[in-house]
Amino acid sequence: MRHPILFPSLLLAGLISALPFSSGATSIPSELYEAGEEKPGGDTSHKKRLNKNAFSHSSANLPFEKELDFKVGNGFFKKIWVSSPASTKASDGLGPLFNARSCQRCHLKDGRGHPPKANFPEDNAVSMFLRLSIPPQTEEDRRALESGRLNVIAEPNYGTQLQDFSVQGVPAEGRMHIEYSEEIITLSDGVEVSLRHPTYSVTDLQYGELHPDTMLSPRVAPQMVGLGLLELIREEDILSREDQDDQDNNGISGKAQRVWSLHQDRLALGRFGWKAGNPDVDQQNQGAFVGDIGLSTPLFPSHAGECTPSQVLCRKAPNGADPQYDNLEASQKVTDLVLFYTRNLALPIRRDARKPEVLAGKAVFNSIGCADCHRPSYVTGPSESSPHLASQKIWPYSDLLLHDMGEGLADNRPEALANGQEWRTAPLWGIGKTRIVNGHTFFLHDGRARNYLEAILWHGGEARETRDRVIALSAEDRQNLLAFLDSL
Repeated sequence: MRHPILFPSLLLAGLISALPFSSGATSIPSELYEAGEEKPGGDTSHKKRLNKNAFSHSSANLPFEKELDFKVGNGFFKKIWVSSPASTKASDGLGPLFNARSCQRCHLKDGRGHPPKANFPEDNAVSMFLRLSIPPQTEEDRRALESGRLNVIAEPNYGTQLQDFSVQGVPAEGRMHIEYSEEIITLSDGVEVSLRHPTYSVTDLQYGELHPDTMLSPRVAPQMVGLGLLELIREEDILSREDQDDQDNNGISGKAQRVWSLHQDRLALGRFGWKAGNPDVDQQNQGAFVGDIGLSTPLFPSHAGECTPSQVLCRKAPNGADPQYDNLEASQKVTDLVLFYTRNLALPIRRDARKPEVLAGKAVFNSIGCADCHRPSYVTGPSESSPHLASQKIWPYSDLLLHDMGEGLADNRPEALANGQEWRTAPLWGIGKTRIVNGHTFFLHDGRARNYLEAILWHGGEARETRDRVIALSAEDRQNLLAFLDSL
């Protein structure tokens, strides 16, 4: 499919040429650099070698007496769970349906997942899966959604997530299938960029047909760094950018997500997940334990994981619950240690933050409107449990709000207050280390973008004008913008 979009550079000619980073500039004003921006996680940022382990180090200011907790939590994060019954009572309880046998299998090296190769089976979808849901069917469904106690209504036969693996004797649910088509976008200087359009379906269904109104949403596992810092951003700082009715007429109408907090038993600000569907790191983690690995946890004590009533063999399968582990498969001690680990995964320092092309790219980033949603920095609030994470100047490049990203990126699957075109602004910190840590540059919620430029060109909705300004950039300004992103 070929659909060229031509955009004259005259649109921004006056703006771009007036800035100090315009073509032919020989120096970059020092005021473009802001003190501390080379340390995205503040004093938690580490200075260790940039290699595949760059996302797996603890907060640089972690107290010495807490280092063992971090290492033990890492062990549980990497643990390979096995099916029940097993002699290894501390490690059984896998499934019966699951997507991965460990946290690490999805978040390889604590980094970003990737879509499977086209026409696999040689590359399975272990770091990517499909969310499932249906529209409300009953008054009870509608009340549950309106109250916020449920984010979605589960598909009756398959639940809220397609599990493509299972233990022996229990059929897996099915397989995700992806097909791509290509579209050509032509930039103002004649450069052509190909965007791949994915189409998703489910094959090899083992528990009957999907509900006719089933909505599918693909999700790639996100990187794990900086989560404890995002959790400590003051709620008022996030809400200060909310503008649902676009009262300032800038075309940006960020919306706060509200989801049910199981810890607080009330609605709370959503921060985590592609649509901000979880309020805190612990609920996000435990949801992954039950949904991805099929383990019962303190917040989700069902030993059958996501097995639905129609999955009889699944519900009858042995489980790994044991009195010495709180009658759970992942006990409170396990989830607490994994929580400590995931809160303290540190970001590496930015080594190129002062390079002229990076500062020039930062100026482009700010001038064309990227920072309107990708808010650069915050100061974290107080914390009794993690005082070393408190009062840190951090640079996540996200407002953590929901934004309409247009039809191109729409999954057409509502989740809590997010409609089918809305996504949480993805934090950009660490994005430039994806190639080093994970060996790829697949971005966006389903990994469709193969590099930074493709990811930008997929932006629509509230971000359409900014996207069009990128199309209109000169080659030099565009390369500087990409250099800035690669430095993060």
